[in-house]
Amino acid sequence: MARFIFITGGVVSSLGKGISTSSIAALLQAHGYKLRIKKLDPYLNVDPGTMSPLQHGEVFVTDDGAETDMDLGHYERFTGIASRKSDSVTSGQIYSKLLAKERAGDYLGGTVQVIPHVTDLIKEFILDGKEEVDFMLCEIGGTVGDIEGLPYFEAIRQLGYELEKENVLYVHLTLIPYLRSASELKTKPTQHSVKELRSIGIQPDIILCRGEKKLMHNERKKIGLFCNIKEENVIQSQDVNSIYDIPLDYHEERLDYQILKSLNLPYKQDVDLSVWRSIKNNQSLIQGRVKIAIVGKYDSYQDSYKSLIESFKHAELFHKRKVELVWVNSENLTASNVVEKLKNVNGIVVPGGFGKRGVEGKIEVIKFARTQKIPFLGICLGMQLAVIEYARNVLNLENANSTEFDIHCQNVIDIMDDQIEGNNLEKLSETREIGGTMRLGSYKCQLKTNSKIHKAYGKTFIEERHRHRYEFNGDFKKSFESSGLSLAGISLDNKYVETIEVDEHPWFIAVQFHPEYKSKPFEPHPLFVSFVDCAIKTIA
Repeated sequence: MARFIFITGGVVSSLGKGISTSSIAALLQAHGYKLRIKKLDPYLNVDPGTMSPLQHGEVFVTDDGAETDMDLGHYERFTGIASRKSDSVTSGQIYSKLLAKERAGDYLGGTVQVIPHVTDLIKEFILDGKEEVDFMLCEIGGTVGDIEGLPYFEAIRQLGYELEKENVLYVHLTLIPYLRSASELKTKPTQHSVKELRSIGIQPDIILCRGEKKLMHNERKKIGLFCNIKEENVIQSQDVNSIYDIPLDYHEERLDYQILKSLNLPYKQDVDLSVWRSIKNNQSLIQGRVKIAIVGKYDSYQDSYKSLIESFKHAELFHKRKVELVWVNSENLTASNVVEKLKNVNGIVVPGGFGKRGVEGKIEVIKFARTQKIPFLGICLGMQLAVIEYARNVLNLENANSTEFDIHCQNVIDIMDDQIEGNNLEKLSETREIGGTMRLGSYKCQLKTNSKIHKAYGKTFIEERHRHRYEFNGDFKKSFESSGLSLAGISLDNKYVETIEVDEHPWFIAVQFHPEYKSKPFEPHPLFVSFVDCAIKTIA
């Protein structure tokens, strides 16, 4: 029988429910339990695929092609379990399914209501796959009290009754603010948050108290008394230097013990957390630094590149060398200032993105990296722009571009054949749907055996995740290869160019896929490991 843990948040948003959920999962894994993590987002968008990264953070992509909330990336990085489409749901998906059922007459002419119809669909999502696991962890997006979240809280309240109490645990993450003027931690916001939760019928079993200062005995006792839980179930969640310290911190707080005790399950006294101890030890061994420039247009909100940032942290742990990320806004770059902006960096990354804004600045950066022999990694759009830069400045195709930006160009980057209908810029209309119309999810690729990227991976066949509409135009293959640009990775059906590299360069690799989605602290992605290694070697 699967046990269900529901993780909710209170007081303010962005407290780190995703990290807390991932850390709990990592601890339960260490005790030998099989689990699955699901994210329930109350917003009305069908998925984050059409949402701005500046508002919502990065869009994470699963192997099976779902565009999801970035918290699923945290779940994977902490547990190593690949997320699936069926691990993420939004109100947009719930209501779309509900209305389709209503139009089909599934409700037999009855009145369709939030309770029971919406809540039943939410419960159906939560319960799906319960036979496969010991634990189902479900993170509820948003904050208790948000009006759009009410159906989700009602659904998990009902499940607490229907599944019986010994099979359900409610974990509530709240903020314990510190007032510097009074030198005092304040528990009142937590009390009010739990009161709000209890008013809709949910009594939390465990409260995670996020704050910058250590929670003392008096505060724990007060929270336990006023929130009606045992003092030992009031768990400190203090700010840390690295999110990868949190599983160990929670273990020291005996969170895993309290969870298993509450659900009458066995607890390993000698639980193996060596993976997390090794990560913490490697953090303490980091010496020196290497500067890597991230050249994009979402630099004002770094959660837009969350998986990319974490991938460099994983490479940092591997090399025991601090990776200092230098954020450069591509909109402010021109041929006249690119040298000044990037003069002190040891490596350059142009990550994925959409739209024309900032593209010419990125092309100037790529030219600088190529001509000055600076280690360069292009990801998705970064690869496409590397192709455009090479076409313009080496092949002398002055009008080389992508049809994403100019439909009348020499299209070295073009729309995929099977995507032309409904995606061609000439056919854009207000009614066209753009969500989910890309090459999404995991695809296999074959690498040339003598290539730099083959050396980085150490294998010939790889499988990586994609999120894009436009591709390298195969009509130009011979022109590029004869001029020193190696098409080092090709899809198994020989249809798409997946990776390129410049032959006469120490490390100039660009990929159409997103390697950052698959990097983990205990298994850093080989491309980032190789790239950082080359960047370190440039330091005199």
